[in-house]
Amino acid sequence: MKDKRAIALHYDGYQTPTVTAKGYNHLAEHIIEQVKKQGGLIHEDEALSEYLNQLEIGDEIPESLYRIIAELIAFSWVLNGKTPPGWEGLSGIDELV
Repeated sequence: MKDKRAIALHYDGYQTPTVTAKGYNHLAEHIIEQVKKQGGLIHEDEALSEYLNQLEIGDEIPESLYRIIAELIAFSWVLNGKTPPGWEGLSGIDELV
């Protein structure tokens, strides 16, 4: 059985997201619980987790992950009824192109 792993990221809306917490098993459960309490998005992706696990707490995510992390953060904001910076005034998603 694999160890449970959690890696938490922080994004302030302006700077590159950074790793703020990492842990396995009991600590992973605690991280997940805290993120849920704060209304954060929990995303399960083995490949992304493996990649992020190579980073240390305080490290910025590498440029190769900008797009996927940006999409996950934007999705999290939308789920929480917020508008990500730079999205103001954009047309609706169901609009014909």
